[in-house]
This record gives sequence, C-alpha cells and structure tokens, in this order.
Amino acid sequence: MSETPYFGLPSKVLFCKHCVISNQRPSSTVEFKHTKDDKKSTIGFDDDGVCDACRYQEIKAVEIDWERRENALLETLSKYRRNDGGYDVIVPGSGGKDSAYTSHILKYKYGMNPLTVTWAPHKYTDIGWKNFENWIHVGGLDNILFTPNGRLHRYLTRQAFLNLLHPFQPFIVGQRIIGPLMAAKFGVKLVMYGENQAEYGNDPNENYKPTMDRKFFSIGDPQDMVLGGKSVRDIMAETEFTLNDFAPYIPPSADFLEQRGVEVHYLGYYLKWDPQECYYYAAEHTGFQANTERTEGTYSKYSSIDDRIDMFHYFTTLAKFGIGRATYDAAQEVRNGKITREEAVHLVKRYDQEFPRKYFKDFLEYISLTEDEFHATVDRFRSPHLWKNEGGVWKLKHAVWHEE
Repeated sequence: MSETPYFGLPSKVLFCKHCVISNQRPSSTVEFKHTKDDKKSTIGFDDDGVCDACRYQEIKAVEIDWERRENALLETLSKYRRNDGGYDVIVPGSGGKDSAYTSHILKYKYGMNPLTVTWAPHKYTDIGWKNFENWIHVGGLDNILFTPNGRLHRYLTRQAFLNLLHPFQPFIVGQRIIGPLMAAKFGVKLVMYGENQAEYGNDPNENYKPTMDRKFFSIGDPQDMVLGGKSVRDIMAETEFTLNDFAPYIPPSADFLEQRGVEVHYLGYYLKWDPQECYYYAAEHTGFQANTERTEGTYSKYSSIDDRIDMFHYFTTLAKFGIGRATYDAAQEVRNGKITREEAVHLVKRYDQEFPRKYFKDFLEYISLTEDEFHATVDRFRSPHLWKNEGGVWKLKHAVWHEE
C-alpha cells in the first residue's frame, strides 16, 4: 500500500519541541478536501523544531507593547462609538468563554453598545444552552440567535462528512460570516471577533494586523461556492434547494463591505489573549459554567461545550491529521504556561484517541447515517503515512509519546 500522504500533508511527521502539536496540523481546515495534492499548507516549524504558534507566544510575551496595543483599541472604538442608542459593534459568538469575554468587556469596560449574534449550534448541549442564556441574562447583552434552514444545514453537514470528513465545515462558514452579514443588515461598521486563529497555527502573518482580510469575502459567483464538497450549483441541480436557501452561507462581497465601511477586527490583537483567563472572566461576569464532566477526547471541561456535534469535528481531525482534541487543548496550555510539555504528552496519550460515545447516536441521527457507514467513511480518510491497521484496530504510526 502506498504511503503517499493525503491532503498534501508532510510525509515526515514532526512534533513541536516546545508544545505537542505536529507538523500535520493544517493551517486552515474550512476547505480541506480528500485529495492527495501538495497545495495545502500546514503549520510552520523553524530550524529548531518549534512551531509558529509557540514562537508567536514568545513574541507576545516579550516583544509586543500591550499598553500601546490597548491605546490603539481605544482609538478604534472611539472611531465607531455611537451616542444615539444604536449598536456600534457586532460580536459574533455562542456565549462560550471567548465571546462572553469579548462582548462583556467591550460593553462594560470600554463603553461600547454591542449586538451579539449567534449562528446556532447543530444541536445544543444542556450546558451550552444554559451558558447561552446566562450570557444574555446575567451578562446583560442583546443577542440575535440565527438558525439556518434546518433541512439544508443537515444536508450540508452530511455531505461535508461524507465528502470531506469535515462535518463542521458548513457551520464554520456560517459562523465566520454571520458577523459581517449582520453588520451590513444593521448598519454597524465594526465587527469584533475574539482571537485570530493564526495564534494557533494558521498563517502567522495574520497575527500582525488587527483585521480580517476582506479577500476572504471574495467568492465570485455564489453558485460556484463549495459547501460540503459540492458547489452550490451542483447541489441545486441534485436537490430542491434554491439559491435563496443558501443566502446565510454566502458572504457579503469585499466591495459591498468596503462601500459600507465594515471592518472585521480581532480583540486578541489589542489585548493579550489567554483562553483560561477568558474563562475566569466569563465565569465571574456572565455566569459561564464549565461542564460537570470533561469533554470526550480531552481533559477540558470549559472549551467548545455548546454543540453535540463538536466532538465529531475533533474526532475527524484525529482521523485525517493524527491530531485530536487533547492535542489542541494541551498545546495551547503549554504555550500559555498552564502546563508543562511533559504533562501535555501524558494528557495527549491518555485522551486524544478516545471515541466520543456520548452523543454518537445523536450525530448519526442528525446526518442520517448508520454506524457502519460512519466508520467506513472515517477509515477511508485515514492517511496511510499516519495510520496502520493491526487486527482491525487502527493505530497511529507516529505519536508524541514515542519520541526519543
């Protein structure tokens, strides 16, 4: 069997010498397809074997003047602040720790009038819905909960799982554009997300500017947009869905946003971002609660706990890239000085390959799939340079705890 890597991944597996992330981590997973080309980029490693994300944490710690960055934030907010009772900033989020922190601090420390907007989870967890309500009622914030066409969203999620092994792709697309869409609708010119994903391994150059590049919104003909591994044009030809049904997934054009003066900023550019500190802040000010049990596949109880489908997003990243949820969590906590690398290796070994059993039935019902179809699809996407099958059991060929 050929060991040519899928998805254009590096054939040689390396682990960061500082955290536990591997060089198999894709720089962006939104449009990853089941191909064997070399056009997809992964997280960068320097000559010392340290990943881009860890190097940026070092820069955050010693090179960035955070007082100057906060002053830049004050100037930006002053530019957009309104005194007529209207909303002056859109904050997309679910009411999790990050969006709770972002929206609350903008309103109560910096005097903005935010409208929070939520692209609804596929299926709320009990703790997710409770935290969403607390965000609004305890945190004292206005919110619009947007739920896309359920039939279409389930269809797209199923297609994304079958064609890309990326069941979260349609959700991520909607989550990312809901802010600019609502800003255009309400005449608000500032959108504020929390942290830039470049902090975790996407293009590191994105860390050095406060705004999201408008080129993300340049998609051309909406019918050529790819969702779930299929173009909108092909989906309409195969189903009864119309172009109108896809409106929530189609981003406003870059020209449209520029004409209306809409800018998308990251609060993490201006304020030193620490996910655990966001948790403490959200717990104190918005009633955010950690789950009573750890999330399957990791040791954490407070990160990404609002959606029953979320666990399968991370399980599929494990299958495709050999990187599970515990790896992502532990790598981030090593960078922020919360745990040591030795502790991280232990946590990854213990939890990374745990199967998300709790909501498995819910997931299968949601995308109309049998258990056998689920496993057959997952196994089809396992890259041969990462996995081996021994007696019907899939095992990683390379693991961070196997390092010399």
